[in-house]
Amino acid sequence: MARSLSFVLFILLLSSTAINAGHDYRDALRKSIMFFEGQRSGKLPPDQRLRWRRDSALRDGSSAGVDLSGGYYDAGDNVKFGFPMAFTTTMLSWSIIDFGRTMGPELRNAVKAVKWGTDYLLKATAIPGVVFVQVGDAYSDHNCWERPEDMDTLRTVYKIDRAHPGSDVAGETAAALAAASIVFRKRDPAYSRRLLDRATRVFAFANRYRGAYSNSLYHAVCPFYCDFNGYQDELLWGAAWLHKASRKRAYREFIVKNEVVLRAGDTINEFGWDNKHAGINVLISKEVLMGKAEYFESFKQNADGFICSILPGVSHPQVQYSRGGLLVKTGGSNMQHVTSLSFLLLAYSNYLSHAKKVVPCGELNASPSLLRQVAKRQVDYILGDNPLGMSYMVGYGQRFPRRIHHRGSSVPSVSAHPTRIGCKEGSRYFLSPNPNPNLLVGAVVGGPNVTDAFPDSRPYFVQSEPTTYINAPLVGLLGYFSTHSSWR
Repeated sequence: MARSLSFVLFILLLSSTAINAGHDYRDALRKSIMFFEGQRSGKLPPDQRLRWRRDSALRDGSSAGVDLSGGYYDAGDNVKFGFPMAFTTTMLSWSIIDFGRTMGPELRNAVKAVKWGTDYLLKATAIPGVVFVQVGDAYSDHNCWERPEDMDTLRTVYKIDRAHPGSDVAGETAAALAAASIVFRKRDPAYSRRLLDRATRVFAFANRYRGAYSNSLYHAVCPFYCDFNGYQDELLWGAAWLHKASRKRAYREFIVKNEVVLRAGDTINEFGWDNKHAGINVLISKEVLMGKAEYFESFKQNADGFICSILPGVSHPQVQYSRGGLLVKTGGSNMQHVTSLSFLLLAYSNYLSHAKKVVPCGELNASPSLLRQVAKRQVDYILGDNPLGMSYMVGYGQRFPRRIHHRGSSVPSVSAHPTRIGCKEGSRYFLSPNPNPNLLVGAVVGGPNVTDAFPDSRPYFVQSEPTTYINAPLVGLLGYFSTHSSWR
């Protein structure tokens, strides 16, 4: 009883200490999607809204005899990393699948953001038995501080193939293509079929030639996007999305047969570009809760365990909450955990609501409403309900990060400074105490630490760097709360 009571008091504390002045979630949604336009690589379209950006990396892939222009830069650098890009695309698609109906006029822009990713992933998987997984030498790139329009660093192309497997990145790419095929099923049936056909082929390659891409390409991808968690979860994740997209029995059988072998129940409170376990369990549990798939019951048990592991007052030791109410996990940019885990809380709360179910967490029954409250508290923290009174989304609110760790944002734009700014010439902008000249609207940075402290400074990249995979799940969260803004 005491444990249950302490939890309720904790929630009341979060509610009472929140500033909760009433956020404009629709405006935040618009800006969170606009951020992806600032991360675009390649030839920019006429309707590009962040006008300080220009065309870049138009010859990507030419050294390998292929066209790999387009796609997204992952964060504040100018490398195109396929693993986080694919995860970003998957999460943008899931955001639309579950919450697109509440996005209003911004749904159109969200779909465009998905297509910018999938157009590139189709290029990267055009050759059977090959996936191009990275463009750009990360060491060369990170040795320079220059805007993407001026890039003269090595644009080395890296690939996986039968002799050099990468089931992790290939599995995630298959997931992204399959999830996006659902987004385009009615909007563009021919494109949707193309995505699903490609997802099927890429998954078959990932499954047949098993191995981690960080073993095959260690010196290129590590320590940047090294697969620390193994490739097994991506195979289940890819199969789960292919099952959802195709409804083919073969993928259901693959999931059931490989659940234990591929360790579906491992590290249940992790979800992000490297670890898909919690996402797998939540995604598959929807079918159980809809009464359609009793053979997936163990995944629902795992999903329930995930929920209990991150709720305040009940959470696993790996999950902390700051005094200001922010969910904190160790390892890299913290906001990636905040948005991804909050997305799962919200998605699962909706599945539970439809099934009229709750999650048993010891003496506590966690209701769908409670899960939504916790997720909303995290979103509100990001938007400014925190001890510093700072929004961690650039361009939202009166006070937000001004010196983000981002080359294109911090170096003068081409229109302001038409002549080239070389590799080391940009260092003075990196070290400058001045605010960035170009506003990367909608970018959410890594954010504060467990003490709720935040240094608005470029060199502190863990706190001040935005990433595409922070924003992608946030799009779904903001889509929902733009229509359902009450705590209940």
